[in-house]
Amino acid sequence: MRSTDLSELAAFDAVARHRNFRRAGEERGVTASAISHAVGNLEARVGIRLLNRTTRSVALTDAGAMLLSQLSPAFGEIGSALDALNQFRDTPFGKVRINAPNSVAPFVFRSVIGPLIAKNPGLQLEIVATDRLVDIVEEGFDAGIRLGESLRDGMTAVKIKPRLRFAVVGSSNYFERHPLPKTPDDLRQHVCIRNIYPSGKPYAWEFSRAGKIIEFETTGSLSLDDHELMVEAALSGVGLAYVWEERARPYIQNGSLVECLASWSAPEDWLYLYYPTRKYLSAGLRAVIDALRV
Repeated sequence: MRSTDLSELAAFDAVARHRNFRRAGEERGVTASAISHAVGNLEARVGIRLLNRTTRSVALTDAGAMLLSQLSPAFGEIGSALDALNQFRDTPFGKVRINAPNSVAPFVFRSVIGPLIAKNPGLQLEIVATDRLVDIVEEGFDAGIRLGESLRDGMTAVKIKPRLRFAVVGSSNYFERHPLPKTPDDLRQHVCIRNIYPSGKPYAWEFSRAGKIIEFETTGSLSLDDHELMVEAALSGVGLAYVWEERARPYIQNGSLVECLASWSAPEDWLYLYYPTRKYLSAGLRAVIDALRV
């Protein structure tokens, strides 16, 4: 097989997994038009349409689905064979793509990246931080990070540092005008900044007492999906924010923010790095796991 044939098959494999030419190009390090050209050449050579394309979507034909089902294991074996060469190197070599929630990524990686790269100079670490729901397999990530170990079938979870907890905070100026809430029910008398997912769906503030989880549904006029913005809004005196305590800690320590309902805060949550159970665990990903795990 010519090398151009293999590159065309790799381009098709990337598009088929991502269902997107742009993301396939980003994974392959080329333009979307180059990927489209390679797939077009492959289809012309085999004489069969492999993808149905519209301006908004990409879907596999029956022939394309059959080809992908046989290509994916083959490319997995090739990747495993290449990664096996790491045993002849002092440190791992190659790219590792990690997806992590934007709200927790700084706490997970801030003290890890420097030592990890210094110890593994051949490692190419790509971290994509977003709070939107991501299918790590479909979008070409080696692993993802999330709260809790409840995952879909076929995933392996590894407990990592640090443990995190939420805190309710408001500015000292805000509490000059409002009393400190003593129970979650008191929040009904306060202005609360709503937490939402990137999709716009709100999520409840969680509290814990006597082992029971209590959920408070906020109804404030300001809704944000970014914890840094929530902290800034709380600092401005707009209302109370429900954020990672770690993010608010510097402002709590200097008195700009006041934490309340601390005795009601839900227990600290563990973070987990997860990856497909059947996926070959590369030396690079093993190095990342070793740096993060508890």
